[in-house]
Amino acid sequence: MTTKKTLHTRRSFLQRSAALGAASAIPSTFYINHAWAQDTSYDGGVFDAGGATLNVGEWGGGWEEFVRKALTDQFEKDFNCKINWDSSFPWFPKFVTQGAQDPVFDICNWNLPNLTQTKQAGDFFLSTDEVRENVPNAADCWDFAFASGAGVTWAYMPYVYAYRTDRGDAPNSFRDFWADRFANKRGTYGTENGLMHAFFMATAQEFGKDQYDMAAAFQALEDAMPMKVSEFTFNMLSLLERGEVDIAVHIEGEALSLKRKGAPVDVWQWDSHPILTQTKTISRYADPMQKKLAFALLNRTLSPEFLNAFGDEFMWRPTNSKATITASLAENGVENTAAATEAFWVPDWDFFVENKLDITERLNQIFGL
Repeated sequence: MTTKKTLHTRRSFLQRSAALGAASAIPSTFYINHAWAQDTSYDGGVFDAGGATLNVGEWGGGWEEFVRKALTDQFEKDFNCKINWDSSFPWFPKFVTQGAQDPVFDICNWNLPNLTQTKQAGDFFLSTDEVRENVPNAADCWDFAFASGAGVTWAYMPYVYAYRTDRGDAPNSFRDFWADRFANKRGTYGTENGLMHAFFMATAQEFGKDQYDMAAAFQALEDAMPMKVSEFTFNMLSLLERGEVDIAVHIEGEALSLKRKGAPVDVWQWDSHPILTQTKTISRYADPMQKKLAFALLNRTLSPEFLNAFGDEFMWRPTNSKATITASLAENGVENTAAATEAFWVPDWDFFVENKLDITERLNQIFGL
């Protein structure tokens, strides 16, 4: 267990001061009289929302198409409500522009770096404890599902190396990425991609004292150059498929989808076991009906029925202990048990966000961006 070391830069101090100043400027009567001050609770049942609209922030494209068919279309019928779906990421500027007391979304889906950035900017979300009290299916989730302190993580993938199986031996340690045989055949991501952020902290932990050893990570990544730097995971899969990279930072399910297509690609899970997560938050100052609907939607998201279907489609692992692992992952030895999940590591995203500007500037220098 490492001890968090926050590096208080001038920029992070100014960001925190601005957030505190904005909060203190709100008159106390605002909190007393607003509708969201009413108590809201949910017990897991179906109720009539009277045609209310639930504002949702979540990914678009094939993801949205699947979730609508597998979850929200029926949810709208059962609860007599309408889902207003917004997929125009990023969420952070929308939340901070509109403000915590007038939330742009009632429920929102996140990766942890962006969620943490927003959480640090104001009192936007219910805590994990408040959510767990009103989402019955959360009782069946593994402990790491609540590591963010806001909302609940419902699906995850381990970070892995995706590698060409026709280019020699498989990697068997994190440092194999730096092996001479992979010179100029290594793939990683630009500084706005969360996979790069996780890779940075895993590199710090491997080459330094702990995940906070930024100097060690900078040196190791400089030693790994030249690397192919991509912006998106799907583009990295194309580089792997064409043989332009022989090893790449990736996530389990997406990389295995290339293997499933017949490409000579497999994965090796990092021995520090960090995970990429999908986490849903509920806005603290959503109106009572919207908050109750948000509890209900999160409860159904966490149901084994939805998680099983979602895993079959996208090969994400479920955080609900009662859900099953899709067959294509089970064939690779994946299990949904306490023993199989106890080693997973959620990196300290509060630390990363507080130091992101300095990390980004240095990495851009290393990458020549």
